[in-house]
Amino acid sequence: MLEAALRSGRAGRDCVFEVFGRRLPGGRRYGVLAGTGRVLDAITAFRFGQPELDWLADERVVDDTTLAYLADYRFTGQVEGYREGEVYVPGSPLLTVRGTFAEAVLLETVVLSVLNYDSAVATAAARMVSAAEGHPIAEMGSRRTGEHAAVAAARAAYIAGFSATSNLEAGRTWGIPTMGTAAHAFTLLHDSEEEAFRAQVAALGVGTTLLVDTYDVRQGVETAVRVAGPQLGGVRLDSGDLPTLVRETRAQLDALGATGTRITVTSDLDEHAIAALHGSPVDAFGVGTSVVTGAGAPASGFVYKLVARRDGDGADGGAWVPVAKNSVGKRSVGGAKRAERLLRDGVAVAERVVVDDDGDGLPERDTAAAARAEGLTARTLTVTLMRDGEPDPQCLGPAGVRAARAHCAAAVAELPPAALRLSPGDPALPLVSV
Repeated sequence: MLEAALRSGRAGRDCVFEVFGRRLPGGRRYGVLAGTGRVLDAITAFRFGQPELDWLADERVVDDTTLAYLADYRFTGQVEGYREGEVYVPGSPLLTVRGTFAEAVLLETVVLSVLNYDSAVATAAARMVSAAEGHPIAEMGSRRTGEHAAVAAARAAYIAGFSATSNLEAGRTWGIPTMGTAAHAFTLLHDSEEEAFRAQVAALGVGTTLLVDTYDVRQGVETAVRVAGPQLGGVRLDSGDLPTLVRETRAQLDALGATGTRITVTSDLDEHAIAALHGSPVDAFGVGTSVVTGAGAPASGFVYKLVARRDGDGADGGAWVPVAKNSVGKRSVGGAKRAERLLRDGVAVAERVVVDDDGDGLPERDTAAAARAEGLTARTLTVTLMRDGEPDPQCLGPAGVRAARAHCAAAVAELPPAALRLSPGDPALPLVSV
C-alpha cells in the first residue's frame, strides 16, 4: 500500500485512522481498554533499521523509493483516544491516529497487536475481579502464553484490578507487586511433606504460604500448623472439590488455633469458578490460564480503519472527507470522533459519540449543555495521547500503569449493576452518535 501510494502521489494526504470494535466477544457486557501506554512506546520506537531495510531490498518487497522513505520513517502525527483502563462498548472510538497516509498506515499491525491482546486480558480480568468481590487475585499465567505476552498480560490484569503477579519481569518493568508460591515439585523433592514445609519455613518464615494438597489435604494442614505454628501465614489449595475443601480446611485451621491463617485457592480458575466460591471462606485467588487467554476470547476484535482524509495533498490540501466501509456486516461510521460518558446520579447510562465532519482535531462542539438539559452529566472520554509524535509522559511507565489501574476502578464503578453480571447479555451502555 505504501509503495503504491507513493507512486500515485497520495501518500502525503492527511488522514484519520480509528481503532474500534464491532462487538464484544462472548456476549460480554463491557470491555476494558488496556495497552495504550505500550502502544505509545511502540509508536515512538517504530523504526526500520539497516537489517530490516536490507532484507526488504534483498527480497524485493518494495522499490528503492519506498526503502528510502522507510529509512527515514518517524511518526510525527497526533494520537487521541480513551484513557487506558477505560470501559468501552461496541463502536467506541478507542484510538484515533492522525498523520499522512504513509505515516499512519504503517502502524496498523503494531497498534492492533498490542490493543487486541492487552484489552482481551483486561476485560477477562475485570470480570474476575468483580466475581471475587474484593478478595485479592494474583496473576499466575506466564506458563500459558508467550514470554513477552506474559509480561503484557500481567500488566493488563493489574490495570483491571488484579493485586499482584508471579512474573518478576512485569514487576521490574512496570512496578507491579509480585508474589509467588511453592509448587508440588518442591514438596516431592523432599523425603517427606514435613521436611519440605520445614525447609520453606526456615527460608521464608512462618508468614509463608504452604501448599497442602500434594498428598492428603487434611494431613497437610495438620503438618503445616505443627511446623509453622498457629501464626502460619497461609495455605494453598490447588485441586479437588474446592467449595467443600475450603470449608473443611477453614474449620480445621480454626480448630488448630490458626484462625488468622489465610486460604488461597488456585486450580484452573475463571470468573465462573470464582463466583461459584461465593460464601466459601476463601481469602485469595490465583488465576493462570484463563486470564492470559482472555477467558476464551484471546483477541478483542479491534479494527484499524480510515475514517477521514483530505480531498487534496498536504496540510492545506483541501477539505476533509469522511470515508467509511459499507460492506455487509462490517459497516463503519466515517468522520473523526470524540466520545463522552453520560451519567445520571453517578451511574453511566449511555455513551455519546460526536462525529466531526471537518476532521481538524478534537471536535469543539459543546454537548455539556445538552446533557444538563436531559438531567445528565457528561464525562469526556477522548483525550490527547500524543502530539507531534511525542507521547504524553503521564501515560508511560509504572506511573502510567498506576494511573490506568485507578481509572479502570473508577470507570467500572460507574457501570449499572446489570453490567457486572457474568451471563451473556447486551452491551452495558447504548452508543448514540450525533
